[in-house]
Amino acid sequence: MKTTFKLIIVFFLASFVFQSCQDQDDVAAPVSLEVNDFIWKGLNLYYLWQADVPNLSDAKFKNQTELNTFLNGYSKPENLFESLLYKPESLYPATEAVDRFSWIVDDYLELEGQLQGTTNNNGVEFGLSRKSTGSSEIFGWVRYIIPGSDASTKSIKRGDIFYGVNGTQLTINNYQALLFGSNNDYTLNMADINGGAFTPNGKSVALTKTVLDENPILINKVIVSGSHKIGYLMYNGFYSNYDSQLNDAFGTLKSQGITDLVLDLRYNGGGSIQTATRLASMITGTFTGKVFAKEQWNAKIESYFNANDPESLKNLFVDKMGTTPINSLNMTKIYILTSAATASASELVINGLKPYINVVQIGDVTVGKNVGSVTLYDSPTFGKENRNPNHRYAMQPLVLKIVNSVGYGDYQSGLVPTFQSKETLSTLDVLGSTSEPLLNLAVGKITGTAKTKQTVPGVQFDYFKDSKSTNGIQNQMYLDKAPEGLLKALE
Repeated sequence: MKTTFKLIIVFFLASFVFQSCQDQDDVAAPVSLEVNDFIWKGLNLYYLWQADVPNLSDAKFKNQTELNTFLNGYSKPENLFESLLYKPESLYPATEAVDRFSWIVDDYLELEGQLQGTTNNNGVEFGLSRKSTGSSEIFGWVRYIIPGSDASTKSIKRGDIFYGVNGTQLTINNYQALLFGSNNDYTLNMADINGGAFTPNGKSVALTKTVLDENPILINKVIVSGSHKIGYLMYNGFYSNYDSQLNDAFGTLKSQGITDLVLDLRYNGGGSIQTATRLASMITGTFTGKVFAKEQWNAKIESYFNANDPESLKNLFVDKMGTTPINSLNMTKIYILTSAATASASELVINGLKPYINVVQIGDVTVGKNVGSVTLYDSPTFGKENRNPNHRYAMQPLVLKIVNSVGYGDYQSGLVPTFQSKETLSTLDVLGSTSEPLLNLAVGKITGTAKTKQTVPGVQFDYFKDSKSTNGIQNQMYLDKAPEGLLKALE
């Protein structure tokens, strides 16, 4: 994907869009409005729904002075940002919300780490569910423990249930402060469940958050069943700084001569579009140069791309990462495990592969994030170079919708599995074990031993949130930043 070219176009468009203001009024935004000025101009240029937000209209303000007057009405940058979004989830009910994923941070260093799998984390990756339909009380259940984390040294494991933090019951109103607040140390209060009833068991686990790098490749193994050598890869985040390790993992599977592949994305909230394209290329290997996915931007950027370089809107299957050959498996069929937490770049892989190979999806309906973002900084080009030293605000607004090679991308309600099988608290098993229900069903479908319908026992609870979608990563599908030096060379 020619991200560098896109930044050049953005620089050109930014100059064009702001020219009228500068011609009529050369008054710059005062220091007190620098962040707000950056927010408005970044969204005016980039935001996917810019045309649908009256206050982002190109004709809204005649000059910088008028814009400054508007910006001065917002004392907090976060409030301005939210007001400029199109039907944000924070202000509209779920049935009416359009923008569910744009966000802003006051420290771009933290944001950059999060998008690469680096977080302040104790190592417990968990799901959150309501105790009963409509209840404000929630509970957590451990999905997995990150290796090398503080939690990996404690008595806590997949399937364990917690109801409170430091003795306080978790609710939809306090869970963010209790689990994701500034306190790096807290104690989880554990519980047992029997027939849907929660009973505190008196156990607790004291945990400490540290700066933690999560390798998204949690499990990579081969399962032999009869004549089948089934590769199983549990992949939990599209972090581009782990692309070499991902390629090595596929090399290991390839060297063992696997006949089938199960890709487990049930806890993968997404990440880099480039990494998703590379992963799809590793799975296949016979479609180099063909369209994996196509991007659709707002009208003014889209029109410029179409007139000057329409190919830049296409993400193509590749056979190399830089100069390194990709280890491709040449699969014509793949089994992908999903859950209600599977989002964005994970969904992109599923949707992008469907026109080319047989994709068998097993698990639950996915999140339904068919839109992507980019990190915007307060700089002349909205890139990393020459960032405003007075603050560290950055935005991650939605800037594009993504479709597959045949133009399909309307899965905002989620991708429906071929074989539906939801995880329940009573059926959680060791990840990677052939007795674990989702993997067991996939192996059964591959070998022809699975039942036509699988009844999953256990009480099911309404999914609410999970640790990755709440811990700043926000189910992302994003464009990687390009080297700023190329922008200068091509101005």
